[in-house]
Amino acid sequence: MTPTATTAAAGLPAAAGAPPATMDWLDWVVMVVPGLIWGASFLLMAEGLEAVAPMGVTFTRLAVGFAVLGLVPAARMPVAGADWPRTALLGLIWLAIPYSLFPFAEQRVSSALTGMLNGATPLFVAAFGIVMARAWPQRAVLLGLAVGLSGAVLMAAPNLGASSSTTGGIAMIVAALTCYGYATNLVQPLQRRNGALPITWRALGVAAALTAPVGLPAVVAGHWTVRPALALLVLGAFGTGITTALMAIATGRVGPTRASATIFLIPVVALGLGLVARGEHVAAWSIVGAAVCLVGAGIMKRQR
Repeated sequence: MTPTATTAAAGLPAAAGAPPATMDWLDWVVMVVPGLIWGASFLLMAEGLEAVAPMGVTFTRLAVGFAVLGLVPAARMPVAGADWPRTALLGLIWLAIPYSLFPFAEQRVSSALTGMLNGATPLFVAAFGIVMARAWPQRAVLLGLAVGLSGAVLMAAPNLGASSSTTGGIAMIVAALTCYGYATNLVQPLQRRNGALPITWRALGVAAALTAPVGLPAVVAGHWTVRPALALLVLGAFGTGITTALMAIATGRVGPTRASATIFLIPVVALGLGLVARGEHVAAWSIVGAAVCLVGAGIMKRQR
């Protein structure tokens, strides 16, 4: 993901104009495509794990994403010197840690379940936003949070206790979503001041450097074939690089609220690809929980 947690305020500096009342076909393309790519990222990680250790997956996607996003001139625009420390912190908690946790989690749970649980990201963002703002939210937001968290519990419940490995994998996903929840609230003011692409590109560079000491040897020691190599190149170039640029464009064209709707595609795409491409089994209650989770996120989205 993208950084999947950037979708609520992915974009351009605050001076961008109001979005249009209607959307044309290009608006739909730049809004929908990131959700499709991010939804596929969990399948791509699973394919990459066939050739390389988890930290090799993490380093590869970060390094490729950094290189590809660096080809976009807007990403190389300067960042205020006072914002560099927090940008470096984002490289750790927004990218390096969660991007490392997901491949380890996928060694223990299916890519479909990992992607479905990722649909709970808006709930973690909202929860941290409430704490950091120190303001009691509207009742509808609390209702959405309660509904969404209930859905997340339903998703995880059939797999909890199945084995210590599975439970550990779910715990890793929750830890990654916790990082996303905090980091998204931290990244939003930085992006408003400097733009999404310059902040994200520099954070990717920091994250790649942090994971290189373990990730680069894992890449060298990997048993590479064409399929996992292509999967990780696509994951890095599109799932980590190009989608960031698309989200910035989408936010500028249709506004952050509309653009954030793309995150609702992620669990659906991850579930479909996991079932069809890898033949993974997903409990019926987990699918119900994913739907409930998205309902809760939708309630909050309408109110925030």
